[in-house]
Amino acid sequence: MRCGLGQFHQPLPEFLKFAQQYGATDILLNQNNDKENHLPDYNNRWELKDLVKLRRSVENYGMKLSALENVPTKFYEDVMLNGPKRDEQIENMIYTIKNIARAGIPIFGYNWMPSQVWRTEPEYIRGEAEATAFDNDVAQNYPLTHNREYTEEEMWENLEYWIKIITPIAEEEGIRLGIHPCDPPVPVLGGIPQLFRSFDAYKRLIEIYPSDSNAIEFCQGTFSEMNDDIYEMIQYFGERKKILYVHFRNVSGQVPKFKEEFVNTGYVDMYKAMKIYHEVGYDSFFIDDHVPATFQDTSFGHRGRAFAMGYIQALIEAVQKS
Repeated sequence: MRCGLGQFHQPLPEFLKFAQQYGATDILLNQNNDKENHLPDYNNRWELKDLVKLRRSVENYGMKLSALENVPTKFYEDVMLNGPKRDEQIENMIYTIKNIARAGIPIFGYNWMPSQVWRTEPEYIRGEAEATAFDNDVAQNYPLTHNREYTEEEMWENLEYWIKIITPIAEEEGIRLGIHPCDPPVPVLGGIPQLFRSFDAYKRLIEIYPSDSNAIEFCQGTFSEMNDDIYEMIQYFGERKKILYVHFRNVSGQVPKFKEEFVNTGYVDMYKAMKIYHEVGYDSFFIDDHVPATFQDTSFGHRGRAFAMGYIQALIEAVQKS
């Protein structure tokens, strides 16, 4: 088990030096922002040479580019929603995923959220630090995001069509793919069913096409927001080697209403969680994911992330020595 750093788009020296100094061994680059991404967009797909350059830029700092997280939503929105460009987007995604694998990047994490992550007004937590929050009563008053309401059945059909195409290709290329849970994990947002909102949904996912390449981007923060037992989910998917990496963050409680917390102040016993990862033989990395906005911190949250990274490394050491 190792500590990593993610939640940034470009492998700039300021981020990589920070990660190196604070003990990260693994880097995860998030590429869901059209304007800030480091990778050039060639008609909604990525080229091998750019991905290799990305990996080498991380290795120059003695760390490993262990995963890429997300592509811009426009790359595969019609795949999720069965739009007119679905087949074209599938071909482009196959091309991109093959290139990620051939560039030596072993994991691709993505999501099934056409409308992205939702939050309502932020709230204050310890010491008046500002944290993101969600209230489903408020969110259900927001307008449709894609012009109509979609059904649960059609969203599952779209997903299953995709999984059955992409998983054999991932197997051939030696890359593992994982889906992030829908955040927040409520039934519907903006007319779009949030498929990955429960323990049962993930059990269904891994059975669509049983394979090491069909796995989970385990955002513990979002799993903790679900109306299920977080410790049972870690145990279940950890034993089955389905957890590719972990977003190790904490929240105040479960939907329909919650706020994010410092890593050590939410309702989840993070020591207990870490102990389960250790017991099931989890052998990948943890990132802090989101952190609260604290006094005189940067927009990236360097202070908050340094605190969370130290806490993660201390917990890893604690469970390994216990």
